[in-house]
Amino acid sequence: MNRDDSPAINPTAASLLGFLHDGPLTGWDLAAWAEQVIGPFWSLTRSQVYRELAAMAQSGLVEPGPVGRRDARPYAITEAGRQAFAHWAAAGPGEATMRLPLLLFVALGRHIAPHQLAAILREQREHQAGLLAEYLKLRKNLEAAESAADPHLMAILEYGIASARTTLRWIDGLPPELTGTPDRLTDPVGYERPKP
Repeated sequence: MNRDDSPAINPTAASLLGFLHDGPLTGWDLAAWAEQVIGPFWSLTRSQVYRELAAMAQSGLVEPGPVGRRDARPYAITEAGRQAFAHWAAAGPGEATMRLPLLLFVALGRHIAPHQLAAILREQREHQAGLLAEYLKLRKNLEAAESAADPHLMAILEYGIASARTTLRWIDGLPPELTGTPDRLTDPVGYERPKP
């Protein structure tokens, strides 16, 4: 418990409480919103959303509303939920834990067939190029919108753009014995290959 008896919450619960600051949402809506807004950097399954909502309702952090169409039940943040979120935010993000499967594959690459590792790297490069193109399109659309985009979400979008570009540069800089070929795939929009 915190100093004012607010229950300590985990980052997943904090993300849901953060979304509920804007108004009541169903578990389905929360999962969809989380996928769209934080999905690229914070994985959250529907089952986790419903599990967290049940736990937070039991702790008094959210209040379930009446059941609506298709048994959908909206949840609203309570004052206790706002306080728990404020305590979580005041503590800061803490140390980051990094779990990047691509780096694990490269680290253990000497135990993976060379053609398999090269195929994985090509696939990952294509994926990152697709992400970059998607992020750049989203940024363009947000900048062209009549209303001002949320600067917090724009900051996260810029991080995604920078991260995709960095990953592309890293893959492009790997030695040919890892990538299987000196030739690279076509550069995605918005990515400039460093000069050799």
